[in-house]
Amino acid sequence: MKIAQIAPLGERVPPKKYGGTERFVHIITEGLVKLGHDVTLFASGDSQTQANLLPSYPYSLREGYFKNPYEAGNIPMLNIGRAYLMQNEFDIIHDHSGYLSLPTAVLATTPVVMTLHGAFLPEAKRLYEGLKNKKNPYYVSISYAQRKPCPDINYIANIYHGIDVSDYQFSGDEDGYLLFVGRMNEEKGVHHAIEVAEYLDLPLIIAAKLDRVDVEYFRHSIKPRLTKKIKWIGEVDTKTRNKLMSHALCFLHPVTWREPFGLVLIESMACGTPVVAFNKGSIPEIVKHGKTGFVVEDVGEMIEYVKRIKSIDRRVCRTHVKENFSAQRMIEEYERVYEKILSLGQLESIKKSTTSPASQVRN
Repeated sequence: MKIAQIAPLGERVPPKKYGGTERFVHIITEGLVKLGHDVTLFASGDSQTQANLLPSYPYSLREGYFKNPYEAGNIPMLNIGRAYLMQNEFDIIHDHSGYLSLPTAVLATTPVVMTLHGAFLPEAKRLYEGLKNKKNPYYVSISYAQRKPCPDINYIANIYHGIDVSDYQFSGDEDGYLLFVGRMNEEKGVHHAIEVAEYLDLPLIIAAKLDRVDVEYFRHSIKPRLTKKIKWIGEVDTKTRNKLMSHALCFLHPVTWREPFGLVLIESMACGTPVVAFNKGSIPEIVKHGKTGFVVEDVGEMIEYVKRIKSIDRRVCRTHVKENFSAQRMIEEYERVYEKILSLGQLESIKKSTTSPASQVRN
């Protein structure tokens, strides 16, 4: 198949540090190339891929002129526009741009698969629901919980994210510290992780990206609570993150939003580190309570279950990821979705040709 992959431009593919969506795009793009597909990646010019790379901007928006990628909406539109102008060159388009490209995807004549990477914010929800009767695009959710605010759009599948577990260093031992990895903002719940560490008097390492929009939250809610035991080490690269994950006592994920998936959860478990996470969105679909960690309702429960974390077998955590969240499984499921959509299009063409006036005259 000739497949277009449209990535966000905020980070390169794969990301140097933070960037769950871009990491996902890298995994699926390279996997499809290995399967023999002709893949074109629309991404930033500093991206690294075995696919045909067509950049609309020389660097990720974060590395280029726009220090805050969220302020550069016009540049992603150029990336989206270029991909759809070339739509006739592809059998299928796989779009990761979210609702930003939705009006374009609706008008496309080439089949479009759109993976929904985020939660349904009110503005986006209205847009998706307003266009729900259109044939394009076909939506792929990344958890069943993600669908709940918007259940009636054109879903073609639910496909959980996957990773190559061999890329993640496993450790059966831990060094006694709690770990938080992600973004430094309120919805990710960094302040809750600190509260747990303070109460239990345990070391906490915060490996978090700080965006300009979250500076005030950091100044008021986080910085005054940093100590020798509670450390913010900033944003880390893949190698450092995986090392931190493989030696942590447990991974804290006290999110306050509806988590659509949480790639860091399977990355942590792949390293053997159990997860203690708030019961938000997809969490119960990813973390098996009592087997790979604990799903809790509040800070009080998080504290109590961190006390029990050594009852979790770290080998079971890794096996859980191998069996349920492998990159191979994910890529093959997307391949089947592409084939299904193309076969639906062929059936539609046959149906139209057999019901046209010309065919009726011939019959």
